[in-house]
Amino acid sequence: MTTTMQETYWGLPDPETAPEFYDGVPTKRFIAWVIDVILISILTAIAVPFTAFLGLFVLPFLYATIGFIYRWVSLARGSATPGMRFASLEIRNRMGERLDTGLAGLHTLGYYISVAMAPAQLVSIVLMLISSRRQGLTDHVLGTAALNRA
Repeated sequence: MTTTMQETYWGLPDPETAPEFYDGVPTKRFIAWVIDVILISILTAIAVPFTAFLGLFVLPFLYATIGFIYRWVSLARGSATPGMRFASLEIRNRMGERLDTGLAGLHTLGYYISVAMAPAQLVSIVLMLISSRRQGLTDHVLGTAALNRA
């Protein structure tokens, strides 16, 4: 028995019949990413004095930890980071539902893995540009998709 892509993503809008859900998603994801990087940088700068400035010695680790928690919590609470909300995007699972805490954590972990490895990040960007649902590598693995909010 074979499974078609439509059956796999039965709860997400079909890009053929409802392309408006996916229009401009790669550009909006980039805008959201820039906003989130700025916000995570600000949060990291605020956190450094609370570490008696010792956080400066492990700044990349501190930034990554704050960023992970920022993404995980915001995806779990509303299926979108603040940057995604600004860009009018949200991530939905294959059934078209908002992400739960577990899937939000897996999505964040997948994002961090792909960012850590340049080839995976490149594949993710190419997939966002060429796939019908504008899904990155993590989205393909988890069955999620970023959609334009109504």
